[in-house]
Amino acid sequence: MGKFIIKKTNTGFTFSLKAGNGEVIATGGEVYNRLDSIKNGIASVAKNAPVANLEDQTVEGFETATNPKFEVYTDKKGEFRFRLKARNGQIIAVSEGYSKKPSCLNGIESVRKNAVDAPIELPEEE
Repeated sequence: MGKFIIKKTNTGFTFSLKAGNGEVIATGGEVYNRLDSIKNGIASVAKNAPVANLEDQTVEGFETATNPKFEVYTDKKGEFRFRLKARNGQIIAVSEGYSKKPSCLNGIESVRKNAVDAPIELPEEE
């Protein structure tokens, strides 16, 4: 089972979603300034990931999907990445770079599966 990990930074809070094996499979799309805001962001990932459409922007003449959606694209280094957009079009989670497209697609499936009822681990108090 996956889990969301909230981390405190100098500018606010960020989150990552880890799979059952401890690998980070997605991170939040922004830095949040309040804990309740980041919890809302996590809830949006959990709600949207399982029902999100898939838009593969690496295919010529790809069909635009409606939000919520996972967008698969290649970055400047030529690596495959995905971003999860909510119904309103806001990016709510992003991936690391993958050298192979099937690995990126597996990452999406892992987010779909792990985000739904993943517990939230709060940051340590200083």
